[in-house]
Amino acid sequence: MTKEEKKQLIRIIVSGILLILGFIFDIKYLTIVILLVSYIIIGYDILLKAFKNIKRGKIFDENFLMTVATVGALCIGDVKEAVAVMLFYQVGELFQSYAVNKSRKYVSELMNIRPDYANVIREGKEIKVDPNEVNIEEIIFVKPGEKIPLDGIVVEGKSMLNTVALTGEAVPRSVKEDDEVLSGCINNDGILKIKVTKKFGDSTVSKILDLVENASSRKSKSEAFITKFAKYYTPIVCGIALVVAVLPPLIFNESFNTWIYKALSFLVVSCPCALVISIPLSFFGGIGAASNIGVLVKGSNYLEALSNVDIIVCDKTGTLTEGIFKVQEVNAISMSNEELIKIVAYAESFSNHPISISIKAAYGKKIDTKKVTKTREITGKGIYAKVDDKEVYVGNEKLLKDLKIKYDKVKKIGTLLYVVIDDKYCGYIVISDKIKDDSYKLIKSLKDSNIKKIVMLTGDIESISKEISNELKLDEYYAELLPQDKVSIVEKLISEKNNGNLLFIGDGINDAPVLSLSDIGVAMGGLGSDAAIEAADIVIMTDEPSKVADAIKISKKTMRIVRENIIFAISVKIAVLILSLLGIATMWSAVFADVGVSVIAILNAVRILKSKSFSFIVFYKYLFRYNYLLIYSYLYFLQLNNYLNHYL
Repeated sequence: MTKEEKKQLIRIIVSGILLILGFIFDIKYLTIVILLVSYIIIGYDILLKAFKNIKRGKIFDENFLMTVATVGALCIGDVKEAVAVMLFYQVGELFQSYAVNKSRKYVSELMNIRPDYANVIREGKEIKVDPNEVNIEEIIFVKPGEKIPLDGIVVEGKSMLNTVALTGEAVPRSVKEDDEVLSGCINNDGILKIKVTKKFGDSTVSKILDLVENASSRKSKSEAFITKFAKYYTPIVCGIALVVAVLPPLIFNESFNTWIYKALSFLVVSCPCALVISIPLSFFGGIGAASNIGVLVKGSNYLEALSNVDIIVCDKTGTLTEGIFKVQEVNAISMSNEELIKIVAYAESFSNHPISISIKAAYGKKIDTKKVTKTREITGKGIYAKVDDKEVYVGNEKLLKDLKIKYDKVKKIGTLLYVVIDDKYCGYIVISDKIKDDSYKLIKSLKDSNIKKIVMLTGDIESISKEISNELKLDEYYAELLPQDKVSIVEKLISEKNNGNLLFIGDGINDAPVLSLSDIGVAMGGLGSDAAIEAADIVIMTDEPSKVADAIKISKKTMRIVRENIIFAISVKIAVLILSLLGIATMWSAVFADVGVSVIAILNAVRILKSKSFSFIVFYKYLFRYNYLLIYSYLYFLQLNNYLNHYL
């Protein structure tokens, strides 16, 4: 509990004890004094909030309803009811505060990745500065136990990094000289000197923090409905209560006290706390539960959309496959294999594409970039570079057809890179990728969740694509695609779908247009990709595609809880509202319909944070599923209560 929650709990206990004393003592004025003290202790902050809101012009809220109802009860002499209403309302507020903090826990843990300072080496001296003051190319010094404040490249030292705050992975990551490191990781043991590659505002940690902080601003349809509902509902209820208090006594010449009491009970039971609190809390809890498994959801609207996914479209490289390519074969013509791999490595030296990285790794020697004078990427086909005054083209069959170069077509399983040097075909290189073990789990989970269609899009050749599709048992695949082809296919799939949503999973770099086009865009491996965080609606912090299936399950559970809370809260309130107007339900019944329903709805909302169902969770599940039984039981209880009061 926070300090504020502890103070509130003490107030509740003191006020509760005084209320009990008010029932025990039978001395009229002493009892009234005790009850008034109890009322002031428990309700002073609600009265102040209501008064301040009225001054600001924000009249119709729960504080106003509680103030009018309890002050009205005091005026007609029902002091015990007034204290009880305020006391139980504060109990509900305490439950709400505790539940919000509980659901906030997993999201707030992400905020711990924010660095407080950076050790910068300037003029040979180490100084401690704000991360915002560090410039690109400056050298920062990270000691054991410190957070890495900015993205950069290790220039000296080696260490093990704790990446759990970013990825959820408990296994430390080893880094050494020339390795890229991300802000937010914790340096476990070694001393690292890092050259900064991004300003703090553009760093990974900054973008993730911004994503988390703004997640609540993107509201779901359910939340938007509740906000609009409460805006019009509260003043209408106040108007009805005023009519109930004034018209019947004037028309039927009855006691004002009786109808004022009914109107006050009506006000208490009509307070929309259960809906206004529990629905946003359910979505916040869902976002928190997703964060706990390493899935960042940018808003509750995307969490709601996840529960209604029909089509899953996946990129291949880096999503379903590891994206770690290895050179399997080099076949040179009119030169040695070593010479061919060297020329290709120089030509690919400017690129950070996985294929380029594998070529450079196979060459294994230092590259003198001064020998590379011109470079150009040919979208969807390959690259061009001038190496030692030789014009080098490296790419697929489409590139060679454009160049009108004769070549021997090769049938190999893997990615084929054909090499042309000075307009002459000089051989090929075979590179292969591997399916992620986690991809099998993803496809199985999606099929178990009754996803109608799973499609793979790739720029790779037909033979490799077909083999991967058959291995993973996908419904469809499209191969040898350019970026614009992927957009066209996704547009086609969107036009063919029914009421469900289309979700695209990509690496967030080359797939940014498709991520933006889809109903829900999910970026894999978003930690190293600015495009992923910008274009995607959901970012998978780890390299596990199966987290998408887990996020869908969390979304469906969240929406089930939201529906349960809406049905339960509205049905109980309508029943007790009618009973209060008929004079059957008392102020105590109103307290149950308001605070009791709110507490139960809040407890139901925080279930989303539980991965396992405990016994009391099962109880709540059946309570909400069969809430009409609760309503009938409550009606019979009222009848029995009236019967006993009449005859005893």
